[in-house]
Amino acid sequence: MIASASVAALLAMPVSVLAQATTDASDAQAASTGDQGEGEREPGQASAQDLDTVIVTATRRSEPLKDVPLSVSVLSQEELDEKGVVGYEGLAYETPGVVLNRASANFNNFTARGIATNGYGAGLQSAVAIYIDELPISANGNSTILDPSLYDVERVEFLRGPQGTLFGSGSLAGALRILSHSPDPGGFDASFLADVGVTGSSSLRQRYNAMLNVPLVKDTMALRVVGFTRDEEGYIDNLGTGIDDANSLKSSGGRATLLWEPTDRLSLEARISREKSTPEDSSLINPDLGMDKRFSDRPDKFTGTMTNYNLTLGYQFDKATLTSSSTWSDYDALFNVDLAGTYGQAFAFALDAPAEYSSFVQEVRLVSDTGGPWDWVLGGFYYERDRDVFFNYRSNEEYLAQSGITGLPDEYYQKFHSFDVTTEKALFGQLTYRFTDDAWATAGLRYGSIESQGFTREGGYSSDYLTLAYYCAFLDICGLPVTITPVQAATGLVAKETGPSYRLSASWRPVPSITTYAAVATGFRAPVVNARAGLSSALDPDDIVIPAGADSDELTNYELGMKGRWLDGRLAANLALYYIDWNDIQVQANRVSDQVQFATNIGGAYSRGVEFELMAMPALGWTFMLNAALNRARVDTLTPGEAAISGAVSGARLAGPDFSGSMTVKYDFDWIRDSVASASLAVVHVGSFPGSFPNVPGQPGVVSPTFDYTDSYTVVNGSLAAAFEHYTFGLYVENLFDDRSVTYVHPEAFLDGRYGVLRPRTVGVRVGYKF
Repeated sequence: MIASASVAALLAMPVSVLAQATTDASDAQAASTGDQGEGEREPGQASAQDLDTVIVTATRRSEPLKDVPLSVSVLSQEELDEKGVVGYEGLAYETPGVVLNRASANFNNFTARGIATNGYGAGLQSAVAIYIDELPISANGNSTILDPSLYDVERVEFLRGPQGTLFGSGSLAGALRILSHSPDPGGFDASFLADVGVTGSSSLRQRYNAMLNVPLVKDTMALRVVGFTRDEEGYIDNLGTGIDDANSLKSSGGRATLLWEPTDRLSLEARISREKSTPEDSSLINPDLGMDKRFSDRPDKFTGTMTNYNLTLGYQFDKATLTSSSTWSDYDALFNVDLAGTYGQAFAFALDAPAEYSSFVQEVRLVSDTGGPWDWVLGGFYYERDRDVFFNYRSNEEYLAQSGITGLPDEYYQKFHSFDVTTEKALFGQLTYRFTDDAWATAGLRYGSIESQGFTREGGYSSDYLTLAYYCAFLDICGLPVTITPVQAATGLVAKETGPSYRLSASWRPVPSITTYAAVATGFRAPVVNARAGLSSALDPDDIVIPAGADSDELTNYELGMKGRWLDGRLAANLALYYIDWNDIQVQANRVSDQVQFATNIGGAYSRGVEFELMAMPALGWTFMLNAALNRARVDTLTPGEAAISGAVSGARLAGPDFSGSMTVKYDFDWIRDSVASASLAVVHVGSFPGSFPNVPGQPGVVSPTFDYTDSYTVVNGSLAAAFEHYTFGLYVENLFDDRSVTYVHPEAFLDGRYGVLRPRTVGVRVGYKF
């Protein structure tokens, strides 16, 4: 029996997945077999046959990707396994116009279509929403965001452009959806995937994943259990702690899902998942210290443990399907970072900030069955998040003894406990009318409100340690006692935003092989409250008073797109041209006189560009895939006052590359013992872009000493694999030429190491089994 070529493509390296995705059960079966049995399929045929049956739920209904009037890239579980993608790192390469700003494990932000002022976004909500099933997990830039394991997922969808109508706040520039696999009551299933590699000269990388699907009552009830673990040795040396290969990563977790379908109409699904990710240290480096070197007095840690509980009910009415999804989530995070770079390591200055998040999400939607001229979606959404952060600013015992500073109860010079509550409520709907089978129009509207309020609990204390340490370091005045001041309870102002977001599109299929669309859509982010709202400057009474906060951004995306399939699916292309008008941009700013930091809104910017995905099968066994994006994003509206407080200048580039893309060449061929082999080579290129606005916020016209660009880099990956009836085996190399380019620049001075670099060359083997 000849194995499927879509399985044999194991380890094909990151490219756009225009041609492959998980389909629903009936479509997948039809696409896989057609008129001939799987054993009769020739190498390379699977992608061509599956091409027109890619099913996505980007519009909250299952429909073919070729008919969705927006830019969507899709990855099936098979492709994730093939490429070794286990988290966010591999996803950006797969998606045109998307960059991952990765400071370290669990410290990530995506940029889509250039919509970012920097890759950090301190205190601001990410411009790309990240969803695990129905749970939004993206947060502000200086919070840890768990790197979820991507094993046994139904698919991953990356929606580019604003998605505020169906996915709410935070989807200003796009939405990443990670959709878990449901149990299958139809039969027993099991799989295993092991990935063992060596990074650099000696750092061992181990990744193990397993899945078990057990029918409990035939065709009615099933249990699906997934487990995974990662143990990856580091490659960054921390000169401050004396630990070599300090940035090791350990991650483990799993999920269990129970599905019960008592009737053809009713289904109940309960899922519990837990994942713990513990990087031992940051991966950021200081190039001045040497290759792969960093400095901190203790390991910087961005760890996270997330536990989710979900209950989903589905009921099929005669002409519509009702879905109710309830999710409870607990997330414990640790944000420990050495801040002594602010003063050039002159004295000890760090933050230990454990945080606890508790979230509840409820969504109910009613989706019409297809078949008539009208399709519609109607739903309601409720989200509540409680976040507690324990701010513990510390010195260290060695420095306190050396400086003679006394009077602290321990090494911490400031402690306080803050918490905030955020709620979002919305009603949303989408209506599609089909004039003919080849022409249709869609209108979507979401009306909602977001409310956020912060509080400080009584207790804790502050001190004048920083002042004494500064004088000790630079004026040689040491040995003084600190003054302790208790922290009082405080209630912050309420930030509230109410209003609509919308999406309009028109689609036309001029010939059966081409679908075109035109669309306009809006997106928004939640408003931000400033902790020091109302504070005047003691140095300059005429300077601005710290405002209450930042209002939501205003962003409108105009888009033209085309999706084409030719030569029986052996040639396919997706193309999108867009123009984005971004106004009232949320930024972190500084007051000129005293450098107090706050969130505010400034002027506007535009982003315009083109994205395309191309797949061709010119000959039996050969596949060529290409994705690329050209983008120009610049500040175009700015007052002198906004420039002064934000560091922006008119015409400044936003934090995204002008060009990025990847190309893959893959060859499938028959091999020994009825196996199918695959060889692939992929080239990924990302252009250089600035890490921030050019000037110092609060110091007009002064170029920031931390202003810098990422490198323009090209990464080459390769693989050779074979698939037997149940087993797959492959060899791979990532970053073949060991490119160590800078991929991330931290915009603020408090870190000694502010640069993220490409992972060193990694060579390894992947072995998979599927029952």
